[in-house]
Amino acid sequence: MANEKILVVDDDRAINKLVCSYLTKENFVPLSAYNGAETMSAVMNQNPDLIILDVMLPDTEGPALSLEIRKYSNAPILFLSAKTQEIDKIIALSAGGDDYITKPFMPGELIARIKAHLRRQNTLYAESRAASRIFEAGEMKLDLESHECLIRGQEVNLTSKEFDILKLLIEHPRKVFPTSQIFESVWKTSCMENDSRTVMVYISTLRKKLEPYDDSPSYITSVRGVGYKFNQSLMEKQAD
Repeated sequence: MANEKILVVDDDRAINKLVCSYLTKENFVPLSAYNGAETMSAVMNQNPDLIILDVMLPDTEGPALSLEIRKYSNAPILFLSAKTQEIDKIIALSAGGDDYITKPFMPGELIARIKAHLRRQNTLYAESRAASRIFEAGEMKLDLESHECLIRGQEVNLTSKEFDILKLLIEHPRKVFPTSQIFESVWKTSCMENDSRTVMVYISTLRKKLEPYDDSPSYITSVRGVGYKFNQSLMEKQAD
């Protein structure tokens, strides 16, 4: 367990810097945000593995921000706050938080809780991937074992890169992927200046193959200024 990205959200710059120093010593990669806007930018573009979130921020409150984060990320959220009343903890945990640590805190306890949540998250992710080798959404079925994609029972001829892009998006339906992250995940190399355009071309071709009819559902959606995500609502309808 090393090199995981931890986003520290606290407008108190001294505390933010102190927590980041603890994380660096444990070989984590600390990221800093000081308000809600910076937090959402980091969530969208940096994809942190865990988020340490202060309850009170200058432009929003932690629980409200947690609810917004949960629209795009399943990363564990650890609230860090000077508020010690039970109702404050209940509100924070009910808003999507996974843990609540009060200030002042012991560095050892903070690091131990971070590692525990990351272990749990990694275990759940591994179990989910092992169990879900076939994804169904709308009229599409994607079989990760046989590398087959079917629409209305008919096989769709996808290139390996098109299949890998679709696989990446459908395995993380709540996450918005910037083009640079899609390129690095699928091509397994750093994204250069023109590589984002390559991803956009592949997405366009993939959409044409998946949605050949006017009444076909939109499997891949665009989030303006951010990137692409899978249409999670199609999977929810399938579950129903």
